[in-house]
Amino acid sequence: MFCDSKNDPDEERPNVNICPICMGYPGTLPTINKQAVEHVLRVGTALGGTIADFTEFDRKNYFYPDIPKGYQITQYKYPLVSGGALRGVSLTRIHLEEDTASSSHTEGDYSLIDFNRAGIPLMELVTEPVIHTASDAAAFAKELQLLLQTLGAGDANLEKGEMRVEANISVSKTSEFGTKVEVKNLNSFRAVERAIDFEVARHIKVLEEGGTISQETRGWDETKESTFSQRAKEDSHDYRYFPEPDLPKIWISKMPEWSQEKLQSSLPELPWEKRVRLTSLGLKAEDAEVFVKNTNWGEYFSAVQTALESESKKILLAVNYLTSDLAGLIKKDSTAVFETILVEEKIPSASFAQIMDLISSNIVSSAGAKQLLSALYSSEDKKDPSVLVEELGLAQKSDEGELTAIAQTILDANPSVVEDYKGGKVSVLQFFLGQGMKATKGSANPEVLKGLFEKLLG
Repeated sequence: MFCDSKNDPDEERPNVNICPICMGYPGTLPTINKQAVEHVLRVGTALGGTIADFTEFDRKNYFYPDIPKGYQITQYKYPLVSGGALRGVSLTRIHLEEDTASSSHTEGDYSLIDFNRAGIPLMELVTEPVIHTASDAAAFAKELQLLLQTLGAGDANLEKGEMRVEANISVSKTSEFGTKVEVKNLNSFRAVERAIDFEVARHIKVLEEGGTISQETRGWDETKESTFSQRAKEDSHDYRYFPEPDLPKIWISKMPEWSQEKLQSSLPELPWEKRVRLTSLGLKAEDAEVFVKNTNWGEYFSAVQTALESESKKILLAVNYLTSDLAGLIKKDSTAVFETILVEEKIPSASFAQIMDLISSNIVSSAGAKQLLSALYSSEDKKDPSVLVEELGLAQKSDEGELTAIAQTILDANPSVVEDYKGGKVSVLQFFLGQGMKATKGSANPEVLKGLFEKLLG
């Protein structure tokens, strides 16, 4: 945030991405990371927050082994963003600070400090106390992660520590808020829900037994699925905040590149906007969510949609084959990971759209389309789908003369089923249709075949 040390969450060697500034050596001077400030301003704009005209950085003074300077550079009185909302949850503020180092307690009776993380830009978003359930808190965190990824502000991978959730829990018998307890550094959405549920139950038990809740910071033990006390929670005056003397003040209104118009125009389509657009096309909410949550799949679907010239029937057909057949092929592929695979490399979007055209034109059947997708997925040369149709003999048969002969053979081989049909059991027509598709290896036009069976059965 204030130096040029590399920000690499995948680095496993301790203390290699460090410098005298992020190590807090005496006499060093920080410099503000302009891009980090811009990322936060874009997040605030996307969330409808108020961008500050004036802002500054402050020193938050406290001693902890992972704070090399004995203070953290953060923002206190003048955050970059105030207000806004996400998923119906009102926000208090969004400010920018530097992260701490990381401590490990895996060896002996001492702790080890890795300063690689010390000083990396850390955006802190604080909500108003309006979330009432653990599931709502987890859903909020998921939507925030999705927004950060959409804006390119960060990968926000919880497992790598690129995003953390800290839950403040308060329970009271009256309309006033009870004593607040903070559970720190929750690193999975599952942990968010479990930790909040555990704390709510703990608070209720203590209060019902006549006890009092201590204001403190607690940690989450994933193995025991319970929280544990870490330290007494400080109040803001305990940190002795004062403006950082080594950094300049910032007047955002004097920065043309950070004007409200520039920030707004820099935003891509936001997750909630994409949901509205996709469902307005007729997509089911769960199908739309696949394309909203996974940028790679969203871009692929957009390319298919363009190739199909936004024809609604073909688009909905494409959604069905994308979310079932193509997704199924990827999930069966041991070398592919659904979330990260580049779908375009497996089946070019133009080829996928062409297959949708072949189905719509009754050139290939549904079964034939599945074979076509599978063949194209596993091939290296990615042939034109119409060429593959010929090579694999997948062209749908609609010739009534040829199909009549096949249908008559099936009826002759199943006289008892014919009698069932004539006796009023119309459902057996599906049996005949299935036999006909099997006999033609899925290449018969099912509508033509069904009509022929009905005609032959009188």
